Amino acid sequence: MEHDKLIAATVDFVRDTLKNAEGGHDWWHIHRVWTNAKLINQTEKTDQLVVELAALLHDIADSKFHNGDEEIGPRTAGNYLQSMNVDADVIKHVQQIIRHMSFKASFDQKSFHSPELEVVQDADRLDAIGAIGIARAFTYGGFKGRELYNPEIEPKLNMTKEEYKNTTAPTINHFYEKLLLLKDKMNTPAGKAIAAQRHAFMEDYLKQFFEECGS
Repeated sequence: MEHDKLIAATVDFVRDTLKNAEGGHDWWHIHRVWTNAKLINQTEKTDQLVVELAALLHDIADSKFHNGDEEIGPRTAGNYLQSMNVDADVIKHVQQIIRHMSFKASFDQKSFHSPELEVVQDADRLDAIGAIGIARAFTYGGFKGRELYNPEIEPKLNMTKEEYKNTTAPTINHFYEKLLLLKDKMNTPAGKAIAAQRHAFMEDYLKQFFEECGS
């Protein structure tokens, strides 16, 4: 199947699969990551098909909504791509990107790397910071029934992977435990430049938040 038709079919598949998804991990999150990935890849010039497929399928079955099953995403993506008769090497590459791109995956020792992973990972991380990142953090916190802020619960730095996956801390803590760390984890020059601006916006937001809290 030619590139444009495969991408169009994948868009339809993802939109339908995620039509009832939580607001921070819905089709519009996917669309933003896909757009970011294409923007970054204009200067990185990696394998465009792999980048677009990985961006579109990276949250097709997020483990946090499937009892922590970290293989359900790569498996679901692989089954779909096989049904579309995509080349086996492309399928494996896309699965590896999905398997290794998340923040929680960074707790593990790196066992896979590719320029395409760097592009899609940056694209996804950009959607976790800035104005959109703030909105997504509070959307997910509300979905999980978490407090906005509790000054008696300090952010927990240097968590293990299991601690990170199982945290129930207030949403504001998530800024210090993840979101403010992402700027320095970006891979590409384009990603770093966009992240710097979005990081500054989050810092301004937190300053205002704590002023309003009387902290």
